[in-house]
Amino acid sequence: MRKSSKWFLASLVFCVASATVSFAAKDSITSAPWGAVRGTPVKIFTLRNSHGMVARITNYGGIVVSLTAPGRNGKMADVLLGFDNVKDYVKESPYFGALIGRYGNRIGNAQFKLDGKVYKLVANEGKNQLHGGKVGFDKRIWNATPKMTPQGPALILTLLSKNGDQGFPGDLHVKAIYTLTNSNELRINFTATTDKPTIVNLTNHCYFNLAGAGSGTILNEMMQINAKKIVLVNKQMIATGKLENVKGTPYDFTKFTRIGARIFDNNQQLKYGLGYDECFVINKPLGEFGWMARAYDPKSGRELEVLSNQPGVQFYSGNQIKKPIIGKGGKVYKRFAAFTLEPEDYPDAPNHPNFPSCVLRPGQVYHHLMIYRFMVHK
Repeated sequence: MRKSSKWFLASLVFCVASATVSFAAKDSITSAPWGAVRGTPVKIFTLRNSHGMVARITNYGGIVVSLTAPGRNGKMADVLLGFDNVKDYVKESPYFGALIGRYGNRIGNAQFKLDGKVYKLVANEGKNQLHGGKVGFDKRIWNATPKMTPQGPALILTLLSKNGDQGFPGDLHVKAIYTLTNSNELRINFTATTDKPTIVNLTNHCYFNLAGAGSGTILNEMMQINAKKIVLVNKQMIATGKLENVKGTPYDFTKFTRIGARIFDNNQQLKYGLGYDECFVINKPLGEFGWMARAYDPKSGRELEVLSNQPGVQFYSGNQIKKPIIGKGGKVYKRFAAFTLEPEDYPDAPNHPNFPSCVLRPGQVYHHLMIYRFMVHK
C-alpha cells in the first residue's frame, strides 16, 4: 500500500511537471533570415503565446507583419494587412504594421520652433512632414534581442537616431519592446532619451481587418472611441489648433457604430481625408493609462481593444489605398480594406502651444505604453 502510494505520488508529480513543461512550451520566440535591405540582413521573429496567438515581427522598421487573433469557437485569423517579403515593404508599403517615429502624424511646413530656434525637417508629403520624414523609423533596421518574460515572448528593438536625423535635434536613444502576452495582448512599450531638447511621438501603424486580412472592407465592422472631441485639420490634413465636439457629427463613436454608417456623409473633415483620418481626443486625464477604442467584427466575433497613456488616437479607415495592393498570400487590398488606431500625441503639436507638449529634454524619459488586446465579442 505504501509503495503504491509512493508510485501514485511520483506519477502525479511527473504528470504535473509534464503538463507544466507542455504548457510553457507553447510560449516561444524564434527567428529566421528575411532577406536584406540596402545590403544589410534582416530577420523576422515569430512570437507564440499559450493560447495559440502568433505575431511575426521584423527588425526592419519594427513592422508587425502578421498577427493572429481568436474568433468564435477559437477560430484564428491573421488580422493585419502586410506583405510576404521585405522587398515589398521597401517598395510600396503605406506604413503597414510599422513603428512610427520620430514624430507620428504630420508636422505642418516640416518645421517647428523649440526654445526660440526653428528646426527645418525633411518634408515627404508636399511641404509637410509625415511620420518622421523620408527615412523615418519605419525604414530603419533595428537592433533586435528576443527574450522570454513572465508575460510571454518579447522582442526588444533598439535604435540610435543621431542629431540632425531628418532635421530633428538631439541624439535620441529609442527602445521598443513588443510582448505577446498570455492575456492575448500585443503590448508595445516605447522609451526614449535625448542629449538635446527635441520632440518625440512614437506609435504603431498596424492595419486591422478583424474579419481577416484581405477578406473585404471594414465598413461593416463596429467601432467605439472614448472621445468627445477631434483635432480639426485643413485640406492639407494639418491640424488647425482647434478641437471640435463629435456630438451630432459623423465622428461620434461614443457608442458602438458601424464604421461605414456615416463615412460618406457631407462633412468637410471627411472630404479632406476621403474618409476617417483624424486624431480623437481621448476622454481621460493627461498622461493616464486607459482605454481608447474598441472595435469588433459581427461575423467572426473578433474584438480589439486599444489602450495607451497618450492623449489622442488616430483613427484612419484605409482611405488612401487608391489602387489595389497585392498583399500576403496574393490577397488584394483595396480602399477601406482595414483601419488603424494609432495612440499618439496630437498632430502638429510642436506648432500649437495649446496642445499637450511633446518636448523631451535631457534627463527625462519618454514613455509610451500601448496595448492591442484581443477577445471575442459577447
